[in-house]
Amino acid sequence: MIRQRLFLSVILTFLFCLSVSCKKPVQAGGGIPAFPVKVEKVELQQVGDSSEFLATLQSRTAAVLEPEVEGQITKIFVVSGAVVEPGQALMEIDPRRQQANVNQQEATRQSQQATLTYDQARLQRYKKLFEAGVISRNDYDSVISAHDASKANVDATEAFINQQRVQLRYFTVRAPAGGVIGDIPVRVGDRVTNSTTLTTLDRGGELEAYVNVPAERSSDVHNGTQVELLKPDGTTDVTTQVNFVSPRVDTANQLLLIKAPVPNPDRRFRNDQLVHARVIWKQLSKPMIPVTALSRLGAQSFVFLVVHGPTGAAALQKPVKLGALIGNSYVIEEGLNSGDTVIVGGTQNLVDGMPVVPQA
Repeated sequence: MIRQRLFLSVILTFLFCLSVSCKKPVQAGGGIPAFPVKVEKVELQQVGDSSEFLATLQSRTAAVLEPEVEGQITKIFVVSGAVVEPGQALMEIDPRRQQANVNQQEATRQSQQATLTYDQARLQRYKKLFEAGVISRNDYDSVISAHDASKANVDATEAFINQQRVQLRYFTVRAPAGGVIGDIPVRVGDRVTNSTTLTTLDRGGELEAYVNVPAERSSDVHNGTQVELLKPDGTTDVTTQVNFVSPRVDTANQLLLIKAPVPNPDRRFRNDQLVHARVIWKQLSKPMIPVTALSRLGAQSFVFLVVHGPTGAAALQKPVKLGALIGNSYVIEEGLNSGDTVIVGGTQNLVDGMPVVPQA
């Protein structure tokens, strides 16, 4: 057993020496091997003090179409996804009852018009008789009143018919503008009311990002505050600016609504789409280092700096506090200063105080 342990120890020592020899160390003063390492100078860069939220994209040119009247759908002239022109007929709601009402009122108006024609002729006769002194003033006034009542009836019926004719036009649902028809949840034979959704109409174009931010950040946001819409990998997709800040906080959840325009020339965004948005509260100068410069021990992150002493350059392990990950680099909140030389390659082979040979 002791021989096996000694043999295993020799093998492990040999493998370690072999792996070290592959790194081609450079002999430093005193015979201590100095490893070549890739380094970078730490520079301050403009980074945003930011927070991420879930935003909803809303179209200012999309409409939900609902009927102006109640009834049963008898015809649907379009399909989902169809491109329509302004005023184009989309659906028909059964107009027969309304048409019957109009016809009935037309008949009533004709009867009233006949009565008015009779009263007009009678008025002309009685006027001549009154002027000749054949009839009294009271008889003449009665004829005038009858004529005026007949005329009022005709005018009222005519106005009511015009109103019913306007109402009749609502039984044909037309596109208020040109655009693309969305889903059509109703079918021929369905009975609809004024609150039934018939379909949607999207004219495309620019969208708006609706973002709800905490009320305590209300002093940090204003018109012009930068907003970034993010891709699934966390990189920036679209950069825009806030153009609306609600004057009131929602009392139910203590959130403040802000809006930002979202260009959409290629229609890759959709109405009511959820996206991740980063709100940049302000720009700060912070050091940034590539992810390859980091090493971890438990929950603590470290970097190795190059320091120069009497015997040459050496690696100094230093704890850092990480900020946001932007691309392939981390923002450093604490632990580094501008001008520091940080080792960005080969850190897995380093220990604190080890001699190194910096290479750009």
